[in-house]
Parts: sequence; structure tokens; C-alpha cells
Amino acid sequence: MKIHEKYIKRCIELAKNGLGTTYPNPLVGSVIVFENQIIGEGWHQKAGEPHAEVHAINSVKNKSLLSKSTIYVSLEPCSHFGKTPPCADLIIENNIANVVLGTVDPNEKVAGKGIQKLIAAGIHVTTGILEAECNELNKRFFTFHQQKRPYIILKWAETADGFIAPNENLRKALNANEQKPVWITNRYSRQLVHKWRNEEQAILVGTQTVVDDNPSLNVRYWTGNQPIRIVIDRQNRLEETLAIFQSSQITMALSESKKEFKNENCKSEIIHFDGNVAQEICDVLFRNQIQSVIIEGGAKTLQTFIDENLWDEARIFKGTNSFLTGTKAPVFSGKMNEQKTILDDTLLIFKNHD
Repeated sequence: MKIHEKYIKRCIELAKNGLGTTYPNPLVGSVIVFENQIIGEGWHQKAGEPHAEVHAINSVKNKSLLSKSTIYVSLEPCSHFGKTPPCADLIIENNIANVVLGTVDPNEKVAGKGIQKLIAAGIHVTTGILEAECNELNKRFFTFHQQKRPYIILKWAETADGFIAPNENLRKALNANEQKPVWITNRYSRQLVHKWRNEEQAILVGTQTVVDDNPSLNVRYWTGNQPIRIVIDRQNRLEETLAIFQSSQITMALSESKKEFKNENCKSEIIHFDGNVAQEICDVLFRNQIQSVIIEGGAKTLQTFIDENLWDEARIFKGTNSFLTGTKAPVFSGKMNEQKTILDDTLLIFKNHD
């Protein structure tokens, strides 16, 4: 089994190359091994384009070796026609006798059907190799299909004395010096946040964050895809001239009533604010096929998701400056998984094991 783990680990490494570009598809890597040598490998790069198994098979120069090889895949091969043909059929057509898989696909369109098809064709299938690692690789995809909601990452920065925003007087003083928004973290931490934005499908903020900071919520300090911007605007009071409603980047406003936008890249979705708001938001995002979201503020929005226990990760930056007064950081407790130092900033990462 150790030799299997070696090659599934390589599949996971390959699959990570697609982070942020494969939505709504999962991250998948594949290698083909002949006599303990990798003769082909590939990963899924973008939805609608060839899957990992296709790239791996196509990369093998001597196709006569396929019938004597083993194909390793981090996730069960698909068995249905989507934008591309079934990968299970391709494996069968190439007479690959052995298939080793990391984990089973939770998508009801697959969910074991790919394995069944391979076994019915006389192929030997081994499953569950580095299963936990393969599940972690596709935590967004698995959460979406199993829990019917996006994978939720909470993110905020707080000062040494526990504030996420200054009071109005300090804000005005700092803004007079053209510092808007008021930064708590250093530029390297801010660049890391833009990398995260590129990796997730959407980013969400509340009304007050937009009023205070007029954020663009885009990827400026990194290269990659722009996330879908989601803003809670209960009473439709945010002006369409604000940065969040500009550019070709998609924006979704969550309100009590529909709003018509001049920008065709903006849309309105209705949610109810008299119940579990975080769950209402999750339901809307699920209907819109959004698999992951970063909640970036403000304090009330973050606290809503914390109180409803609807979060999977929390990424909290601790700065060295102090505000003395202002908006307090969310009330939060959890088991810390990781701590990092980014110059004078401290990054704490929590995972929700509940």
C-alpha cells in the first residue's frame, strides 16, 4: 500500500495546480505507472476542458504500455457525459487493467457509478488510498455536495487590543491622510488575502463594510480569477456608483426586495432577514452553484455566521497597532490548527471540527 500512497500523493500535488480554476468541478490529479515508473501525468485545469485522466493518458508517449500499467487518480473517474466524455470509458477503451483511487466522488451523478463501470469491465480497482488527504483536497467540492452549502472561510484582521475598525474620529483623521481603508495588517498579509480570493469562488461583505471602505473586492495583488462579489444590502441603500458594483466582475446583492442594476454583471437575490440569515445566504449561494466563499466582514456579518455555526475555517490576522476604541472583533472561540508569522503580523487558522 505504501507504493500506492506515493503515487496518490503525486496526484494530489498535481491536482493543486487547478486551485481556483476548476469550479464547479473538483481538483483532480492523475498519474500512470509502468514498472514503478511514472510514464504519464496530468491534472484537471478548467471546467469544460479535459479531465486529469485524459491529460495523463495523452501524455504517455508509448500507448502500448497502457494495457500493462496502473492509473492513479485522486478522485473517482466520472461515469457520465457532461461537457466532456466519461473518464471511466476512456480508461476502459485504453485497456488499463488496474485503477487506484484516493476517494469516491460525492456528486450524485458519479457517487460510485464510475467504480462500478470499471469493475464491470473487468478492471481491478483499489480505493481509499490517502482518503483523508484526498477529501481535504476537495473540501469545497465535498462540502457543497454533501452539506448543500458552500465551504465557508471567515477572515478578519484585528488590532493588538481586539478591534477590527477604528471609531469615526480616528477613521476621519486617517482618511484625511488618504488611508482608506484603515489597514491593520502589513502589505504582505494583504497580498496573501488576494491570493486567497483567487482560490475561492466568492467573497462576501456586509453593508457597513461597503459604506466605510468602498472596497473593490477584487484580486489586485495576485494573478488569477476574480471572485464573485456578494454584498448584504438589506434595504437596497447602496448606490450603484460604489466600487463593488463596477467593472466586469460579477456582483450579487442580497436584499429584502429585488433591485434592478444598470451594470449587467450585477444581480439581485432576495433573502429573508427574520430568521437564520447565515443559512438563508448559504441556500442562495448553493442555488447559484457557489462552492466556496470568504466572509470578509464586517463584525455583524461575521458574528452571524459564527453564531449559527456555519463556518469551516477562520483565518484571523493579529496586528501590532491599537485603536483603543472602535468596532470590536467578533466573539469567537475555536481550536487553532495553525499559527504563522508574516513580518510583524500573526496569522491564526482555525478549523470547525463540529
